[in-house]
Amino acid sequence: MSASLPAGALIGWMLLLTVKHVIADFVLQTSWMAIGKDQKTGWFLPLLAHCSVHLAVALAFILIVAPRFWFVALIDFAIHISVDRCKGLVSSRLGVNQENHHPWFWTLIGVDQALHHLTGFGLSIFMTAN
Repeated sequence: MSASLPAGALIGWMLLLTVKHVIADFVLQTSWMAIGKDQKTGWFLPLLAHCSVHLAVALAFILIVAPRFWFVALIDFAIHISVDRCKGLVSSRLGVNQENHHPWFWTLIGVDQALHHLTGFGLSIFMTAN
């Protein structure tokens, strides 16, 4: 791996994965997914559905741009499901939700989103370097 990466390719991958994230996390995520994945019980199917949307969108984009990186969509899926499940555990155990105006609600959302964007950044570096 080189110490320097082509800026254009890195920016391109970062933009592509950011667009993927916006589509999958906001445009295509239903309230059933968003609320259900953070519940104490019954969280598995909403979480799986949500992260499967991420997998599908990532795979579609990657297959269009660079099919040799198809497996990166699986890595993104695994990391996304792990991050969201951890957020769900914290949310459900501490009763953090928007309806009760819990002071940590937006902090958890922010940390969740930061981790997802760092994932995209790391995967972008990997794809650019290879």
